[in-house]
Amino acid sequence: MKKTLAYIRPYSGGLTLGLVTKTVGSAAELVLPYILSYIIDDLTPLKDSGRIYLMGGLMLFFALVALGGNIWANRLSAKVAGNMTHDIRYDLFRKTSYLKCSQVDEVTMPSLISRLTSDTYYVNQMVARTMRMGVRAPILLLGGLVFCFLLNVQLALVLLAVVPIVAVPLYLITRKSVPMYMTVQKSGDNMVRSVQEDITGIRVIKALSKTEYENKRFEKVAGDLASTEFRAQRIMSLTNPLTSLILNLGLVGVIVAGAFLSSEPGDITGFLTYFTIVLNAMLGISKIFVIISRGAASSERIERVLALDESETVEERPEGTPGCAIEFRDVSFSYNGKEDNLYGISFALERGQSLGIIGATGCGKSTVINLLMRFYDVSGGAVYVDGKDVRSVPSAELRKKFGAVFQNDFLMAASVRENIDYGRNLSDGQIMRAAECAQAKEFIDGLAGGLDYDLAQKAGNLSGGQKQRLLVARALAGDPEIIVLDDSSSALDYATDSKLRRALTREYASSTKVIVAQRVSSVKGCDLIMVLDDGRVSGMGTHEELMKNCGEYRAIAETQMGVAE
Repeated sequence: MKKTLAYIRPYSGGLTLGLVTKTVGSAAELVLPYILSYIIDDLTPLKDSGRIYLMGGLMLFFALVALGGNIWANRLSAKVAGNMTHDIRYDLFRKTSYLKCSQVDEVTMPSLISRLTSDTYYVNQMVARTMRMGVRAPILLLGGLVFCFLLNVQLALVLLAVVPIVAVPLYLITRKSVPMYMTVQKSGDNMVRSVQEDITGIRVIKALSKTEYENKRFEKVAGDLASTEFRAQRIMSLTNPLTSLILNLGLVGVIVAGAFLSSEPGDITGFLTYFTIVLNAMLGISKIFVIISRGAASSERIERVLALDESETVEERPEGTPGCAIEFRDVSFSYNGKEDNLYGISFALERGQSLGIIGATGCGKSTVINLLMRFYDVSGGAVYVDGKDVRSVPSAELRKKFGAVFQNDFLMAASVRENIDYGRNLSDGQIMRAAECAQAKEFIDGLAGGLDYDLAQKAGNLSGGQKQRLLVARALAGDPEIIVLDDSSSALDYATDSKLRRALTREYASSTKVIVAQRVSSVKGCDLIMVLDDGRVSGMGTHEELMKNCGEYRAIAETQMGVAE
């Protein structure tokens, strides 16, 4: 937890002030029973009303100090914990944004979401509650014992004997609970994954009438989470009743001892009050153990992500073929490090040329894009952009060259302008030029407000084709050197797709283009077409060459466009 707790340092002033205030308030509470005992045993028999009123006023003063101190300290604890959690969430989100794709695959996206939300919440609760009860409870416990000795040593020894009997079970229970809460958090990741899948695929679920099926799946995931949490809570739930039982037995022992020792009524009254204070302090400490157990488990999960090294190595490597905008040289790649997903991929494009990639689903088309933009590093061979190995170019510098549309791309719940601009401060002229080329201008002009039209979440108020055209417009708006379109026209009709391809050739003639598609019509005009089959190149050439020499490509073309083509 060291790295997580280090986030408190910038707020050490508020932390210190909160601890001091809480200490003063707690100490003021401890004085009250002692004054009460003094009034009952020493002042009441003398019937000295003046001193009684004076001591009563003093009790009121300490009561107000305790009240004000505790309220102020609680507010400070909430502020410190809130600011700390804000910083942790910011750094965790930033770290997540820069993680390498392989690291995201390893941690999993649902787990990252869970760590950003529920784990940071539990850390917040751990800090806030510890600043409140974690300070107050020990002070009341130790202070209560001290005042008990001041009142009556024999009775205090009875109470003191009870404390170790409570402390040992609390330690053993807490030690066992931390790994159990780690399991709970993993089950929470599974539930987040299930919810994410169901919300994303809600239309498919409804279309296939599988609502009840998904409800049963979710019930199982939620049940697993509930059962693991129940097992953890079952262990931790022993703390309160066990503490209460032991301390209440101790209370009985104090009363019996007081009767045999013929103690003063004020001592007995004060002692019972202090015993109640000690009892509540022990219960508070037991609650703190529960909160710290869960917070420690969450803190460990957060620190694992923060400890990941997201930096990509940049090192000098041999250059590629001069004059080539893009070059793959005998590239192989494996996602899991065991079985290759690409084998011996080689091709070269000059600036302004276009590459079409076609093949069956899962053949490795998107993997080529991932390697080109260095979302993953090659297992063998090399990828070059402008003659430089992508591993020798900083990622930020490399990706500025690209304008890309991916298969599962996203649109924000924001205006059309904000979605195309995406924080680049582009002019309306640049935005509309890109929109016109992407064949999106016509439908944008028809929207209420045009560029200022607000999209719903996931652009639910647009059709599939409209979404794809906006995504293409966003990729083109920055006038990129390399345009990557990964299955970005699948929702477009053939006429619109044809207009888009002609506009790209006309308006972005100097840009190198990589087009991944399922349609032959989308790639037939490319300077080079690569046919992939299970990670291997089964054909390479122009449309005409492949129609003659590549049976797989010819079969796709004949299926889609007819034998005459």
